[in-house]
Amino acid sequence: MSAITFSAVILAAGLSSRMNGRHKLLLPVEGEPAVQRVARAVLAAKPQEVIVVTGFNGRAVFEALEGLDVRFQSNPRYREGQMTSVAAGVAALNAPCDAVMVCLADQVLLDAADYRALIDAYASMTQGSILVPFFEGARGNPVVFAASYAPEVVNGHVNPGCRKLIAEHAGEVSIYEARHDGFIVDMDTPEDYERICARLEHEAELRR
Repeated sequence: MSAITFSAVILAAGLSSRMNGRHKLLLPVEGEPAVQRVARAVLAAKPQEVIVVTGFNGRAVFEALEGLDVRFQSNPRYREGQMTSVAAGVAALNAPCDAVMVCLADQVLLDAADYRALIDAYASMTQGSILVPFFEGARGNPVVFAASYAPEVVNGHVNPGCRKLIAEHAGEVSIYEARHDGFIVDMDTPEDYERICARLEHEAELRR
């Protein structure tokens, strides 16, 4: 277990524009809304605090997470893109911490151990202050960055979700070689959702 402290921002404001009219974060995954599954996994990794950024259908996201130890930050600019939600979430953090982890609310294949492994990898870095997961050459999420970057992230000067992050901050970015593809799998389309549910059902059957 790493000695560093971290806080988490969960991005849950998106439009689900490729889901054919369904709100992907509310779709059931093994019996609970996707966003609830992700939030529970993040909380189980023991962050200092968790901020959930809402936007599209925010009331329903709030209700899906009722009772969980998270705080909500509405992003009225959510239609302008993900970076506005990152900035809003990071700006809402209150608890002192060493690092910030920016999570996607539709990465339902990640569990608490995955988030902890990422934080432990960040804690063991010998250089750099940003950690980006990769799996078989594909860039993934969540991204972890030093809390000292928070003002630059809030002001839009550093975008931890930007594809050019590594090129623009080569000296500060380290790569985490993920053990499985959960770090690069999200749920954008109905096909993604069906594939993920079938995979989880198959894995559950293997455990029986």
